Amino acid sequence: QVQLVESGGGLVQAGGSLRLSCAASGSFFSINAMDWYRQAPGQQRELVATTISGGSTNYADSMKGRFTISRDNAKNTVYLQMNKLKPEDTAVYYCYATIRTSSRSTILYQYWGQGTQVTVSS
Repeated sequence: QVQLVESGGGLVQAGGSLRLSCAASGSFFSINAMDWYRQAPGQQRELVATTISGGSTNYADSMKGRFTISRDNAKNTVYLQMNKLKPEDTAVYYCYATIRTSSRSTILYQYWGQGTQVTVSS
């Protein structure tokens, strides 16, 4: 069974930084995409940043220049470095991954982490 476990959330003042981590564990063949999403109270979940196994990355417009997604394939871990945080960045941040669980199948399964709270005070 595959699990995604996030860490690194917390309370920070506006202008500060946080680094989130998400580690995939369990039995699987390979990881395709590893993404970060966030959901603020009363809002829909939105994509923050994405990275695929080849290393390419993409960001939501409001995060460009402030957030950096990176990945350590040897550790099956994705990171989100968040700088210049704003109160509007306050949300639960979720890790998402598409994973190939077997070498005998090309089906990609979707997994979500449990979320980690990020609160930015003004």
